[in-house]
Parts: sequence; C-alpha cells; structure tokens
Amino acid sequence: MRGLYSVSQISQLESQESAEWYYWRMEILVVHEPVDEETLSALARAWHYTLVKGVADIKTGIVALGGEWHMDANNRLIEEGSEQKNLWGFNIYPKEKGDAAIEYTSLINIRPMQGNRSMEIMDEDIRKAVRKVVILAVPFLEL
Repeated sequence: MRGLYSVSQISQLESQESAEWYYWRMEILVVHEPVDEETLSALARAWHYTLVKGVADIKTGIVALGGEWHMDANNRLIEEGSEQKNLWGFNIYPKEKGDAAIEYTSLINIRPMQGNRSMEIMDEDIRKAVRKVVILAVPFLEL
C-alpha cells in the first residue's frame, strides 16, 4: 500500500490532477485498524462524494474500502488471501450515523449458490456479520 494521505495533501493532488492523484484514486484501503472520519471523508471525495464502497471478509474480519466498483475492493481482498464465499459488498455514508450509514447492496452479493439472489444481502446472519466487521473498521458511524 502506498500509504495514507492527509486531507490537505489529497486536495492539493486533486487540484493538480497529477499522476500521483490518479494513482491515489486507484488505491484501495485495506483496513487493519479503525479508520477515522477524515480518512473516510477523503475516500468518499476521491470516489463517489457521498459514499464509500466497501467489501467485508466475514471470516477474517478485514474490510477493504474505496474503488470505483465493489469488485475493486473485492479483488484486493482476494489478493490478500480472502475467499470469495466470505466477501460481501456494502456502501457506507460518512456523513450519516446508525442504520442510515450503511447499506448492504452490491453486484458482488448476487450469489445464487449461496442463497442470495439479490444485490442486497438478504440473509440476516450475513448482514449482522458484515455489520460487525464494519463496526470495528469504522466505529464513529455508530452502527
């Protein structure tokens, strides 16, 4: 991982539209420690402005955040050794709190062989497992 940038560094790179800005935008943050509000807001600004796409490995408890598509974060976790059957996509909204801060919708969640035929995670136990992992990664959302 190339490392985290401060919000002021991100703003400077963004205004310059530099090659470094392009490479930063392609970064997927694999979360091993809780993420702060500033970092999550920077990820939102870099990608989708109001939300951050994420993927949770419900077996290992690791979360990947960022990317244009959930598959970007999904692939990063696969590279780190995760198994597809344990990866579930979600969106988080940095300016929201509680239930309004998360949704369990992603194309990677369509898994007929695992009983999920929708973009939305339908199994309540899987939702709870995703939520538990996201709470550890992004505690300030008050999930």
